[in-house]
Amino acid sequence: MAFWLFKSEPDAWSWDQQVAKGDAGEEWDGVRNYQARNFMREMAVGDLGFFYHSQKDKAVVGIVVVCAEAHHDSTTDDERWECVDIKAVRPVPAPVTLETIKADPALSEMVLVKNSRLSVQPVRDDEFTRVCILSGMSHEDVLSLTA
Repeated sequence: MAFWLFKSEPDAWSWDQQVAKGDAGEEWDGVRNYQARNFMREMAVGDLGFFYHSQKDKAVVGIVVVCAEAHHDSTTDDERWECVDIKAVRPVPAPVTLETIKADPALSEMVLVKNSRLSVQPVRDDEFTRVCILSGMSHEDVLSLTA
């Protein structure tokens, strides 16, 4: 299992909208960055990710799961662009802000810290666990997600 971070401006697509899609999930469409697209091509069904509100909130607000592997992005006729589908798993107990992430030495190498503009990015296993713990999840909760 791999871990990822999906960034969205809450005015464009919010955590609440993602949750409302239920088990069907939603295409993570509209990505027009080759590196982000290539990361989506690496994803497998069952991979977990953080749902991150960018812009004003700048915080991890939920956990999602990839429910469909990379396929053509339905928002364009351009065959170069692909996306995955994701569905909400659970909100985090408390949002983890970018400020908190940047202040944590254990997260200093996180892509979010190094390249905050990238809309889809990998998260290392230890970073995933650390952010979950910072949100108020117990180790048992994290283990149940990743088992």
